[in-house]
Amino acid sequence: MAPKKAKRRQQQGEGGSSNVFSMFEQSQIQEYKEAFTIIDQNRDGIISKDDLRDVLATMGQLNVKNEELEAMVKEASGPINFTVFLTMFGEKLKGADPRTLSLEELLTTQCDRFTPEEMTNLWAAFPPDVAGNVDYKNICYVITHGEEKEE
Repeated sequence: MAPKKAKRRQQQGEGGSSNVFSMFEQSQIQEYKEAFTIIDQNRDGIISKDDLRDVLATMGQLNVKNEELEAMVKEASGPINFTVFLTMFGEKLKGADPRTLSLEELLTTQCDRFTPEEMTNLWAAFPPDVAGNVDYKNICYVITHGEEKEE
């Protein structure tokens, strides 16, 4: 039994450390667990190419190339269980500039795409606070209404 336990620990630990859960608050871990459960379409505890294809299809992306799915799965060093999934997010977020996370990506790649100059102006007008948070409601208001709302 000892070799099986050792193998299980090694598989769970691949791609990260056992301290991955200490990187996040309990509420964040729960949100990631919910996301993992949604992505793990066949509920086997591992995110596979088929799981990714199925979840992307539910979001309307029907023609995802097999190579793209393979590249996503290969970002992990082994099977993507929840611990590996959480570790991957921790690695992506560790040391990341909050301005370059999802908000900037969305504004520069979706719909009316922002130019780099527009992004520079946005961050000058709405800089993140010391914790890296941005007032996205105010940013959305200004984008949709053209001026800062009265408080």
